[in-house]
Amino acid sequence: MPMTRRQRARAFRGVQYLIGLVVVVILALIIDWPTLVRSWFNIDVARQMFPRVITTGLLNTLQYTALGFVFGFTLAIVLALMRLSSIRVYRAVAMVYIELFRGLPALAVLIIIAFGIPRAFPGFRLDTWQMVAIGLGLTAAAYMAETLRAGIQAVPKGQVEAARTLGMSPMRTMVTIVLPQAFRIVIPPLTNEIILLVKDSSLVYTIGVTIEQYELTKLGQSNINQLASVTPLTVVALLYLCITLPLSWLVRRLERRHARAR
Repeated sequence: MPMTRRQRARAFRGVQYLIGLVVVVILALIIDWPTLVRSWFNIDVARQMFPRVITTGLLNTLQYTALGFVFGFTLAIVLALMRLSSIRVYRAVAMVYIELFRGLPALAVLIIIAFGIPRAFPGFRLDTWQMVAIGLGLTAAAYMAETLRAGIQAVPKGQVEAARTLGMSPMRTMVTIVLPQAFRIVIPPLTNEIILLVKDSSLVYTIGVTIEQYELTKLGQSNINQLASVTPLTVVALLYLCITLPLSWLVRRLERRHARAR
C-alpha cells in the first residue's frame, strides 16, 4: 500500500535523523581528541586566567555594554520623538542620523570618536570610558530609535485621544501615557540590542586601552600570546555565553508574555 502523507513525512524525518547521526559518528571517529582537548580545553591554562578574566575582562565588558546602552537609549528616545515630530526639519535630521549610523560599522564609529574628533577639535579630549559610551552608543541609538518609534506607534491612538480630551498637553500625554506603554512593547527587541552591544564591546581594544581596561576578547588574545594556547578563547567564549544566553532566554520569555497579553 502507498504511504500516507503523514507516513512519508515521518519517514523523511527518520532519514534526516539517521544522516545526522552518521555525520556525528564520523566526526567523532576522525577528530584527534587528545590534541583538541590539549589545545582548546586545557584546564591548567584556563586556571591561570582566573580571577583576572572575571575581575578585569568580564567586569569591563559589562561596564562597556552598560555605558553604550545608557548613552544610546537616551539618544534613541530623542531621535524617536524627532522622527514622529510634526516639524519637518526634526524628522529629516533624525532620518539622516538613523540611516547614516545604521550604515556605518561600529568599528568605524569608534575610530572616528577616538582619533577623528581630537584632530578636528584640537584640545578636546575624551577618556576611554567616554569614548566607549559615545562610540558604542551612537551606533546603538540608530537601531533603538527605530525600535522605539515602532513601539510608540503601536500604542492605540484612542488612548492618546482620550488623554487629550481630559486636557493633557501633548508632552504630558507622551510622557505619562504613550512612552510607558511603548517601553513595555519594545523590551524584547531592546534586550536583543544589549546582546549586540555585549559583542560590539570586543571592538574597544581598537581605540587603545590599558591592561586594566581590557575586555574579554582583548584579554583572551593577550593570554593566547602569553600562554601559547588557544584555551583562553574557550574561556572567553564561555563567559560571553554566560552573559548572552540568559538575555536570550529573557527575550523569549518576554515575547511569550507579550503575545499572551495581546
